[in-house]
Amino acid sequence: MGQLEGKTAVITGGGTRGIGRATAARLAAEGAHVFITGRRKAELDEAVEVIGAAVTAVPGDITDPADLDRLYSVVRERGKGIDILFANAGVASYATIEEQTSEEFDRIFNINVKGTFATVQKALPLLNDGAAVILSASTAGDRGMPAFGAYAASKAAVRSFARTWANELKGRGIRVNAISPGPIDTSGVEEMNVAAGQDHEVVKAGLAAMVPIGRTGSPEEVAHAVAFLSSQDSSFIVGANLYVDGGVNQF
Repeated sequence: MGQLEGKTAVITGGGTRGIGRATAARLAAEGAHVFITGRRKAELDEAVEVIGAAVTAVPGDITDPADLDRLYSVVRERGKGIDILFANAGVASYATIEEQTSEEFDRIFNINVKGTFATVQKALPLLNDGAAVILSASTAGDRGMPAFGAYAASKAAVRSFARTWANELKGRGIRVNAISPGPIDTSGVEEMNVAAGQDHEVVKAGLAAMVPIGRTGSPEEVAHAVAFLSSQDSSFIVGANLYVDGGVNQF
């Protein structure tokens, strides 16, 4: 029997071939039924095919209130509430302060900040007492990396949410924590590099050189951390930010 047997989990950004899908697979392996949502239906369907019947896919965009309502309506129909909420959906792009457009700034904050806020706010009636809420922050929120200003600021806001919501929801025994992945090799990162006209392998090698243990991380390694924060093994961890970064932010 897995650590999460009988639990119900919701993961936003759960269809992409990265942290969301890896976490869905890990939580399902631990016995949870996992609802995943995202904008790309084909990838959601693929995730269900790969992971199996323990996953239910509900296409949607976290910046659209109607899509979130539809997601939680499907969850409600199952009749078991939510034990684990992983607010994972997010976007990033490269732009210095001189290059940053208002449109791209708004897109990043609408998804990473406002979308995360709405994801958790709309889940509140379904969250079971004692539930675990995990927010996806980033080491970029601490490090002042060039060309990542809007993204880093959005993730710093998410980290702030974790502290505040941990205090606001502690009366129900709901634990809110954040994770801050470092350089993780995902399809989303590759797409961002290609869109910026950069050689992904070259960028990946440069990022690996920044990591004290000498490599980039895998989505599965982040999924292990989310599974830990979802379980009773982390019962005394509240309002924290768990770095999954190979030591990047520790030295």
